Order: sequence, then structure tokens, then C-alpha cells
Amino acid sequence: MPVDPTTEDSAAAQQSRSSRQSLSTDAARNLATTTKSAPQMQGISSRWLLRILPWVQTSGGTYRVNRTVSYTLGDGRISFVKTGSELRVIPPMLRELGMLRHFPDDAVVKSIADRFVKEEFRKGDVIVRRGEPVDKIYLIAHGRIERLGESAYGEEASLGVLSDGDHFGHHPLPDARWEFTARAQTDVVTMTYNRGNWDEALTRSPALRRHAEAYLEAERVGRKGSEAVDVSAGHTGEVMLPGTYVDYDLSPREYELSVAQTVLRVHTRVADLYNQPMNQSEQQLRLTIEALKERQESELVNHPEFGLLHNAEYEQRIYARTGPPTPDDLDDLLSRRRGSQYFLAHPRTIAAFGRECSRRGLYPASVEFQGHMMPAWRGVPLLPCNKIPITKERTSSILVMRTGEDNEGVIGLHQPGLPDEYQPGLSVRFMGINEQAIVSYLVTAYYSAAILVPDAVGVLENVEISRFED
Repeated sequence: MPVDPTTEDSAAAQQSRSSRQSLSTDAARNLATTTKSAPQMQGISSRWLLRILPWVQTSGGTYRVNRTVSYTLGDGRISFVKTGSELRVIPPMLRELGMLRHFPDDAVVKSIADRFVKEEFRKGDVIVRRGEPVDKIYLIAHGRIERLGESAYGEEASLGVLSDGDHFGHHPLPDARWEFTARAQTDVVTMTYNRGNWDEALTRSPALRRHAEAYLEAERVGRKGSEAVDVSAGHTGEVMLPGTYVDYDLSPREYELSVAQTVLRVHTRVADLYNQPMNQSEQQLRLTIEALKERQESELVNHPEFGLLHNAEYEQRIYARTGPPTPDDLDDLLSRRRGSQYFLAHPRTIAAFGRECSRRGLYPASVEFQGHMMPAWRGVPLLPCNKIPITKERTSSILVMRTGEDNEGVIGLHQPGLPDEYQPGLSVRFMGINEQAIVSYLVTAYYSAAILVPDAVGVLENVEISRFED
């Protein structure tokens, strides 16, 4: 006959009570008030980026960054304008290409620039092959490309490396074929222009056709020359001084405030009956806001439209020389800009930098920063930011920046004074009680970030964080 477990448990409890001489602690806890902590959340981080950014009020939800037009002609390199994930060729820079050198029609040059499209290649990809028809013009926006040819003994030989601002395939010769193979040494971003578009441009513009034919004739006879530059210096007397002006970018970048929202739900029975010693609604709201701010910092680092990693200009990005982040790499970052104030790196990247310093016998000094002792290099604090991603190849990036409008640096954007504002730029709105007696609150944060001039942010890319050497 089966034994009733309830009867068995009751007998065990009765035997335990008969052998015990006082009230058990388990029973006593039913009448005692426990000492308890507030709800803890493991996902809360230091969020240094949100602390160091100076936040600028953005009325109307949009912030426009007005810049001067800046490019250098005559150095043979092409410059680009990067707006989030969008990339554009600066039209006057196309005059660095031989076929457009000294061509006077700005409208035609701009129409050609508008037809360039962005293409990306992974490390190791073959971009063009030797002997195939030349069907595109390639402008290198970011990355390194190795040119490979054939040696006198029939072996593969390196013909040199092309990098940011270089170009190839720009000689519009009929039936031309590639004289080399181009292979990506790193991840590469290019702007390409199809040969068919060039033929169409020649058809639309007789002036461009005549200019291109003159260029081809000059190439055929090997005529070379350089443009004279008039410079006046050390003059005396009443000479006519040259005039100048500062030109502005006709299409300035505008940053619209992004939004992070969630709906917090609390049952009225919980809020009514279980509200002591801690307010349940307040604790739920506190943890929700913490999660929202974690997401906010992640977006400021990684968002494709305004995140710092994606919006740093290509000329402000460098690669680690040997793999791990070394003092030489950080010196290179600092030397490319003025007034660097902060490094931001994943904690594991900071540990990798520490290993490289130890390997060289260097012991970087720490600096006091907002009441904390932080590791630093050249007096610039290394602040941890776990929102900077680590790839599956165990590589990451290091950001360096200066901040503030007066410094022409990086600024945070928000709009204080919102209805039902809980914190500046963050509101909590009561949405009502539904038929299940659940109270809903809409929690909203508006934010963005703006890089005022390109050298305000630099990035050390593809640093290895898992290399350990004796």
C-alpha cells in the first residue's frame, strides 16, 4: 500500500519538533523584519563616455555643424566627406586625376563625382586581376591595397602598396587592361566609377571629350609639366596684396536627436501592498533608467549614423603596427591631433596595453580623474568602455578624443525641458492603467553626439588583445 507523502512529512516535522527545545530560526524569520539591499543590477557599468561629454541643448531636435571647405589640391591624393555610413567624393579633388586636371567646368566635375559609388572589400580579397579589362576607376577611401605583378623569373612580385587617398585605373585608354593584381591587405573602402559612366560623360560634354583627347595625346608623347604657383613674399612698398575668403561647406552635417524608449509596467497590487521598506515603482524605474543609459552609451559608440567609431574620418584612423596596442601606437594617435583629453578602450584592451608596457619595462603613471585613479599615457587618462566591440578575431579599437564646443571637439546632444522630465533629456510619462490593473510608464531618452572637426576623434583599429608573450 503506497504511503501518503503528506503524512510522512507531517510525521517527520512532528518528530523534529519533539526533539527541539526552542523555536527554529526558519519559523522565527516569519515574524522578523529582514535587512535587505536595494535591487542590484550586474549590467551597470561606469559609463565614462556619458560623464566626459559636455551636453549641449539642442532646440528643435537638430544640431547643424558648419565647417569650412577643406581640401588640398596638387598632392595627388583624393579627399572624401564621410557622413555616418555615407561617403562622398569632394568634387574638386577629382582634378587630381590626370584626365580631369585643369578641366574648368565645375558642373561636369560634380556630375562625375556624384556617380562614384562605395564598395567595401575584406582583407585578402582580390579587387582587380592582371590582364583583365580596366572597367572601373578606384579611389581608396580607407585601407591598404598591395599591387602584385610578375618578376623577371615568372614569380609573383610586389609592386608597392596603395593606401588612403590613392587611386588607380584612372587612365581612360581604350581597351586598356590591368597591368597588376590588386589585393586588399586590410579591410578596404573604395569609391568606384564605371567605365560606362565615363563614356557617357564624354558623350554629354564635348569640352570634356576634347580635354580627355588632349590629355591622351600628352600621355602618348610623354609631355610633362607642372602648374606654376605665384607666391609673393618679402615685398616692400605699395604692392597689390592678394585677396582671399573662407569658403563654407554648402551641405553641412545635421545631427538629429536619436531616441531610446521603453514601457515600464507595474501591477497596482505590487505598488500598493509591497511598497515597504522600498518603493517598488521607484526601484523599477531606477533599474529601467540604468538599462536605458547603458543602451545610450552603446549607441554613442556604435550607431552607424552618429556613433564615434563609425563617424571618425578615415584619415584619423590608424592600424596597430605589430598587432597589440603599444606605446608607439598611442603616441602616433596623440601626434595626429591637438589637445587630446581622453582615451576610451575596452577593459581587455587596456589590459593588453599594460602587458605591452610591462614587456618593454615601462610603467605608465596613473592620474587622478573625477576622484578615481586611472591608468594614463602621456598624461591622458585611459578610460574603460565596455561598449567598444571585440571582434571574433579578438581585436578591438582605441578611441582618443577632445571634447567641447570651444575646443572644436566632441559634444553630446540632448534637449532638456521635456514634458514630465525626470532627468535632463529623459522623461517618464504616465500612460494609464489597463483592465488588468497594470500601471504603464513611457520612459524616453533623446540624445546624439556630434564631431565638430575631423581631428577631434582618432581611432587605433584592429588591435590584438589576446596575444601573450614571455
